[in-house]
Amino acid sequence: MTPLNLIAIDGPAASGKSTLAEIIAQKLGYFYFDTGVMYRATTLVALELLGNVDDEEKVSELARQIRIDVQAPTVLDDRRMDVLVDGRDVTWEIRTPLVDKNVSKVSAYKDVRTALTEQQRRIGNRGNMVMVGRDIGTVVFPDATKKIYLDASPEERAMRRYKENLSRRSECSYEEILNSIRNRDKIDSSRIVAPLRIADDARIINSDGKTVDQVVSETMEYLTH
Repeated sequence: MTPLNLIAIDGPAASGKSTLAEIIAQKLGYFYFDTGVMYRATTLVALELLGNVDDEEKVSELARQIRIDVQAPTVLDDRRMDVLVDGRDVTWEIRTPLVDKNVSKVSAYKDVRTALTEQQRRIGNRGNMVMVGRDIGTVVFPDATKKIYLDASPEERAMRRYKENLSRRSECSYEEILNSIRNRDKIDSSRIVAPLRIADDARIINSDGKTVDQVVSETMEYLTH
């Protein structure tokens, strides 16, 4: 059963989904939940315990064993939410280039997606929530109250991620990020299980050349009419 007041925002990596969702959630008084943190958290745990993410069966078993949760920020360090794995705060650990490099592979594993979809629904059923991901409106909550697909060119998305990394003093070149995003797009769109696609009833918003305020205004107009 779909919870009341659930807004699904899907789209490719670094399209601005998180920024948009956070602002929309604030305006509506909803909880902001980026479901991608679950795949990042699973990737982090796999790298820590297995050394790599190559064994699909072992990574999937980890996904079934760990409990991932999100909550309102408890630390003033620009985080949008606390991300907890079995009670451990991994909010920034899941944002490293190493996790970036491996998360696509983990997110393509069928049993990982099954396990994390169940956890996403557990959290989403709280209601009054803006959920961000790649398959929220198509798989996780296909009956979401409203659906948005936020898009942007690979080049624009790479520049955003590059600037974000610079602000956190994380060393990674623009070219590396662009190649990573293009590879991520290919994996996300071609995977057999829950591929990245646009829900039939989603509103498509392209953020190329638009300010955050313009994208927010366009989104709010859709949500309130």
